[in-house]
Amino acid sequence: MNETVLSILKTMYPVVILAAVIYMLMCAFLFFAQSSLLYYPGRSIHMTPGTIGFRYEDVSYTTGDGVKISAWYIPAEKKEAKIVILFCHGNAGNISHRLDTIAIFRQLGLNTFLFDYRGYGRSAGKPSEKGTYLDVAGAWDYLTEEKGIAPGNIILAGRSLGGAVAAWMAVKEKPRALIVESTFTSIPDAGAKLYPFLPVRLLSRFSYDTRENIKKVKCPVLVVHSPDDELIPYAFGREIFEAANEPKRFLVLSGSHNEGFMVSRESYVSGLREFLGLN
Repeated sequence: MNETVLSILKTMYPVVILAAVIYMLMCAFLFFAQSSLLYYPGRSIHMTPGTIGFRYEDVSYTTGDGVKISAWYIPAEKKEAKIVILFCHGNAGNISHRLDTIAIFRQLGLNTFLFDYRGYGRSAGKPSEKGTYLDVAGAWDYLTEEKGIAPGNIILAGRSLGGAVAAWMAVKEKPRALIVESTFTSIPDAGAKLYPFLPVRLLSRFSYDTRENIKKVKCPVLVVHSPDDELIPYAFGREIFEAANEPKRFLVLSGSHNEGFMVSRESYVSGLREFLGLN
């Protein structure tokens, strides 16, 4: 090895070491900061269903591990409505940011139950994967035990992160139907897409494995996704659909991750109506 090559190697050595240190620091940050990268809870309740003229019940329930959860029950306009949609929201904000969704469900003649995960809105505690599962399980228990609603009259639905939570719940119970909207196949899959240069699958401390859970779901399934989704690839929605059992349907929206259901409101409403067999 001549002196020129040795000189180049000596020059590159500090750069390689620095790059390795930076890469290790990025991996460490990703490992320890996962919770703050996944959950973006909003604490302030900006509006309520009453703000837009809807009757509602401001309720709370306690989860299996003793955490107090805040929720809203919004009855349908028709008092004889029996079907309730149990909605699991995404990873940001809180239930006060879902009034547009409430309005759509009321348009369909459905009773609606929304809850805030622990650490969101007025719910106590700190968010975690296990915690979100306990939160939706508590919501199910509230509806079936406190409200006396039959499982066959409950539709589980979730958007984004909430789709993974709803799919998990649909495995544990026997709902009328499951709606999974704009949802990832799993957190490791989503992370690998966002950070392709990092060993996300090895570092991930979260699972939220929608694809595996959907395989075990026995009720009718509707998967909703937009090819324009800039956060969760449309291919994830197709993979979830392919993994689901029959009967199942796929509803294609237009618009971004957070606005697809509003941009495509007419087709979204008609798609839900057809899937659920509503008049």
